[in-house]
Amino acid sequence: MTVRIGANPICWSNDDMQELGEDISLATCLREASSVGFQGMEMGHKFPRQAAALKDVLSPFGLSFVSGWYSSELLRRDAQAELRALRPHLDLLKAMGCTALVFAETSNAIHGNRDKPLSQRPVMPVGGWQEFGRQMTEVAAATLAEGVRLTYHHHMGTVVQSEADIDAFMASTGPEVHLLLDTGHATFAGADPVALARRYRGRIGHVHTKDVRAAMMAESRARDWSFLESVVQGVFTVPGDGMIDFAAVFRELTGYADWVVLEAEQDPKKANPLVYTTKGYAHLVRVLTAAGLR
Repeated sequence: MTVRIGANPICWSNDDMQELGEDISLATCLREASSVGFQGMEMGHKFPRQAAALKDVLSPFGLSFVSGWYSSELLRRDAQAELRALRPHLDLLKAMGCTALVFAETSNAIHGNRDKPLSQRPVMPVGGWQEFGRQMTEVAAATLAEGVRLTYHHHMGTVVQSEADIDAFMASTGPEVHLLLDTGHATFAGADPVALARRYRGRIGHVHTKDVRAAMMAESRARDWSFLESVVQGVFTVPGDGMIDFAAVFRELTGYADWVVLEAEQDPKKANPLVYTTKGYAHLVRVLTAAGLR
């Protein structure tokens, strides 16, 4: 099995700032994604959340359903309460044949608040990783028993943001917990996505690919922008249009045979989604082929 390339509709319509791309219909998003060559799509806020309706929406465009984001609150509730809250989403993923769950702790996150600078993002209390990891492993073991692996999404503005956070998270969780490697969030947080790919290859269960504009990242840090302000100003772009060495990342993922998702949120009025996703898709094909993954 070779890697399949999917897309996230956030390239067309932003989930956290829905005014970005609100005029772009779901049909336009799916038609353009299919024309570019993507094989699947992740969940977006314009998608139906019933399996039959979701299949009806995707099938005319020949697109599979890849997975969908879930916001957890394990810092506020225990694993069993989390699993009860997760149940509708997990059942949808299972009905759609998904094998990966995109999972992120957001109970104290600031990534959706344009007025909160990233310097105010949450940090784990001293001694908090062990219990958080135990609860996370319990949730992951339960979803894995149902055929869906939990892939944890480190993310700007959340409690798992930096390279140190990712290392602490991985050390505190069991093998049932997989890592979603997001190249853009890693780079923006000051981590090296190549090193993360090398270090955690055996536990990487999903990959999001976005690139970073170095000058905009430096300005965001200097001016202490919020995550959403950084997005609006253009910190992210598609693979091949920024500073990340994707060829080096994928050389470290030998044998990886799951989805690689292009997910570069930008303002579509500044960065035409069809133009940019076409560019990003072509770059992914080149580097994945060179790495022997396609």
